[in-house]
Amino acid sequence: MSAHAERVYPEECCGLMLGKMRSQSDPVQKQLVRLEPLKNEWTEEALDQLDSSGQALTKRRRYWIDPKEMLRVQREARDEGLNIIGVYHSHPNHVSVCEGKAVDVQNWALDSEHQFQPEPMTVSPSSATARMPVSA
Repeated sequence: MSAHAERVYPEECCGLMLGKMRSQSDPVQKQLVRLEPLKNEWTEEALDQLDSSGQALTKRRRYWIDPKEMLRVQREARDEGLNIIGVYHSHPNHVSVCEGKAVDVQNWALDSEHQFQPEPMTVSPSSATARMPVSA
């Protein structure tokens, strides 16, 4: 994720997280097996739009995954015995990527009231932690 975010900076990166769900535990645990980096397909037509503060909504502030790509990845994952367990994207010059360098990884999940809440994350093997700063 960090390398993908740095590669497409200053635009937002996006992709899918593929893995397995372990529903025997409470809460459900997700095991990430691999990432599927995708192209940010935010369109030129969208570049004319403004957010509530009047700032342009560009690839630097928004991402869009083509549904055809999501379906392709979902089929490939299913053939490998995996599921899409998450979507990732970056926040250039805000939290996750500052001046082209990945500085933070955070994990969020929807709760029962459809509000995003921080989700605990463990990076294994532990040697990967040095390459991926993690915030819980």
